[in-house]
Amino acid sequence: MGKHVVVIGAGPAGLETSASLAKIGFSVTLVEKEETTGGHLNRWHALFPALLSGHEALETITNGLNENIIIQTGIKVTGIEAVNDYFTVSGHNGWLVKADAVVLTTGFQLFDAHRKEEYGYGIYENVITSADLEEMFSSGKELVNRHGNTPQRVGFVHCVGSRDEKVNNLHCSKICCITAVKQAIEVKKRLPGTEVFCFYMDLRMFGRHYEELYKEAQEKYNIQFIRGRLSESTEDHEGNVVVKVEDTLLGKPLRIKTGLLVLMVGMEPASSSKSLADMLGLMKVSDGFIQPVDEVMHSNYTEIPGVFVAGTSSGPKSVSDTLTDARSAALAVADYLNK
Repeated sequence: MGKHVVVIGAGPAGLETSASLAKIGFSVTLVEKEETTGGHLNRWHALFPALLSGHEALETITNGLNENIIIQTGIKVTGIEAVNDYFTVSGHNGWLVKADAVVLTTGFQLFDAHRKEEYGYGIYENVITSADLEEMFSSGKELVNRHGNTPQRVGFVHCVGSRDEKVNNLHCSKICCITAVKQAIEVKKRLPGTEVFCFYMDLRMFGRHYEELYKEAQEKYNIQFIRGRLSESTEDHEGNVVVKVEDTLLGKPLRIKTGLLVLMVGMEPASSSKSLADMLGLMKVSDGFIQPVDEVMHSNYTEIPGVFVAGTSSGPKSVSDTLTDARSAALAVADYLNK
């Protein structure tokens, strides 16, 4: 078709957008600042609700790539300039390519749990993040805490870095609740004798089969859900993490000793998303994600003709929603270029 599209960011959204565009017949250059493609999916053990492995999901997405796609890794985009009816996209070391359209798929970054000092991440050894736990699952090793002990109790803290005015993140990250349920079940499967607690503000089980998984967590695995926000964590002389939380349903304070405390960190816009948006003068939502022209009818369009957005660059999404959004973006690009 003689048209060339540059896709920036080679996570699930970038890979799927590129594959969809290539199948239509466009030539695509997929640019990734890291040395490998796949983004966060490389570090995810299993995906909810069907528990498909992250490796299998990434392999399936990658199998959709064809000869119309050139993948450039280790390239950080430093400039995008509109020239007449095309764009020039430049990177460090003099890298330069011409494009008829550009798709931003630069994704998200996980909230830095160090910013919530009251939870003890980086202070107490047995306070970890959901990403840390997922890597522990992937390693295939015995599930023990940082002192080499099997935890008798594991606690999950929801909404760390999401829906929190103190860190200027008012948005819901959408996947934290179901990720906590999935990980809590995985802990119980590996450690049947361990008590598991989930401390939540309110549970948002919006996806297909999410509610069923939540019900299974309670009825089959006896995971205890406590509605209340954690006020602080401390460490006892044995290295256990002692959490103080108010059960807002019962109206009483609780003090629970855990051998491992897992912080469910939310999504924030990737620094590369912010810098590219600033470079192009694109609108951003108050939380920093890229603002589409219309979140209902034109969710992949930006105010600059020929520049599109897909995946979590425009806000938190599950992997399945990200892939659907990527395919939608490819159709939007095709419609623009064919006109």
